[in-house]
Amino acid sequence: MRKFSRRIPGIDKVEAKVTEDGRIVLRFQDENFKAPFAAPYVSDGTIKIFAYMILLYDPEPHPLLCIEEPENFLYPDLLSGLCEEIRGYAERGGQVFVSTHSPDFVNGLDIRELFFLQKEKGFSTIKAASEDKHVCELAKENKLGWLWRNHYIKGANLE
Repeated sequence: MRKFSRRIPGIDKVEAKVTEDGRIVLRFQDENFKAPFAAPYVSDGTIKIFAYMILLYDPEPHPLLCIEEPENFLYPDLLSGLCEEIRGYAERGGQVFVSTHSPDFVNGLDIRELFFLQKEKGFSTIKAASEDKHVCELAKENKLGWLWRNHYIKGANLE
């Protein structure tokens, strides 16, 4: 919960309440309000980060975790923190594969973590950004998402 509070400013408590008919209602407490909010009144991004945090701190991590487009519904400023959480999951032993179209997400990566698909003549190949010495040099002083957006990572863009 402490890590979740760090990732979503203002939320300091989440509780699960069982209703009379057996449903579970999540209630999010914002430090600026007296009463908690039920999940339907919380942003999609807050719910999504909460779900990621539950998944990434599962006491029995999955050997392979695949996440598609984690940037959906999230503020770009939250993406580097999500990268840190995903990296921590991998360091605890899980393998993670993330597909993204977000340079903001890629900004949170280390060059050894960035791979991309390059399609030529109907076939796709996997390329490692770290294999390009020019990109390695540029990455020392620039964010990877910026390099990608500005076409420095050859083959990573559509054209």
